[in-house]
Amino acid sequence: MKINCIIIDDEPLAREGVRDYIEKISFLNLVGEFKNAIEARTFLNDHPVDLMFLDINMPKVNGLEFLKSLAEPPKVIFTTAYREFALDSYDLNGVDYLVKPIAFERFFKATNKVYEIIDRSEEQATEDHFFVKVDGVIKKVLIDELLYIESMKDYVKIFQKGKPMLITLVSLKQMEQQLPNRFLRVHRSYIVATDKVEEIDGNTLKISGNEIPMAPQLRNDVLEKVMGGKFLKR
Repeated sequence: MKINCIIIDDEPLAREGVRDYIEKISFLNLVGEFKNAIEARTFLNDHPVDLMFLDINMPKVNGLEFLKSLAEPPKVIFTTAYREFALDSYDLNGVDYLVKPIAFERFFKATNKVYEIIDRSEEQATEDHFFVKVDGVIKKVLIDELLYIESMKDYVKIFQKGKPMLITLVSLKQMEQQLPNRFLRVHRSYIVATDKVEEIDGNTLKISGNEIPMAPQLRNDVLEKVMGGKFLKR
């Protein structure tokens, strides 16, 4: 299992230190570095990630304010020179709070916590069904019949094979965390069952006659997951 992560810190040397540590840990995959929260927010709009290494004392928007602004934040490990924000960080469900200078052993322990949390979530997603509440009625959704899920702010639309669409009050991030690996976030608003994709036309996926947009920057990951090396060409 690979954990996609980003670094947000206004200090170049601090970013370099975290980057060096990440490169030493096999299950971490660094996908971006940012010197402020505004740059990171732009990236996160189109690039779902699993983990942020987040500084607190930054210009314009500090790390705590930034985290509060995210509707569906990834896991967070704070990396800061200030001890006094520790309680605030745990109120925001930070996985760990690392005070600079950070020893590699302490960094590795923190990332292992994240790995265990995500791994447990994936284990819980091995069931063949789940339940959602729709207009006050609890309905069963069979994972093998699930085609794709579309986000609509605080709700999601659930599309199943041969069944009516369901709308339920849950976030796309929550759905993503409970589904098996064959389901993939292909766009900030869509999760698809990769084994149900029938066509790929440019940056559009077709599932049961429906067109699903694919974020261009995720195209390579999506193609690899959908085709799984089974693409035949002359």
